[in-house]
Amino acid sequence: TDHLPVRTGALLVCNTRRFSLSSVYAAFALSEAIDRPVRFVGRPDVAPAGSFMRRIGGLLATPADVLGALQHHEIVLISAEGTNHPRNAGKVPHELVGPAVVAGTPVYPVATMSSALGRGARVEVGPQVRPRRKRRGPLAEVELADQVQHHLQRILDGFGGVQTGVAPLDWLAEG
Repeated sequence: TDHLPVRTGALLVCNTRRFSLSSVYAAFALSEAIDRPVRFVGRPDVAPAGSFMRRIGGLLATPADVLGALQHHEIVLISAEGTNHPRNAGKVPHELVGPAVVAGTPVYPVATMSSALGRGARVEVGPQVRPRRKRRGPLAEVELADQVQHHLQRILDGFGGVQTGVAPLDWLAEG
């Protein structure tokens, strides 16, 4: 959490597994660690789940909602596409990274790892991803999204160790 800004807004991009709520849990964990609210993207727009998730900080997965939150100096967490393997970074949605380019807010990769059999979890925030070149237009957000995915995968590769704590299960999961 040393990388995150204290007063300004930021866009965080985390990995996620299919059918998991890792972005919600990561937002809660980071919010507690930095003593500042962290909004998460991906709430449904149907009652009653949508209204409940809005109350706990959820945003719709639309560029307008993300841009509005970033312009109000909030920290927003989006998820890469879900994958079957916990150590793979999915494709980062460039349309949700675009508001960070427009607002001029920093973007940080956030790697999450949790155990399927226990309560152990880990969230690690990487350093700010800076674009290689200054670009205008839609290519800026596409290139930044690709860079974030690359940095996120590097953090996940550095986690190492076992996933579940049961070596035969981990070996079978990789096969």
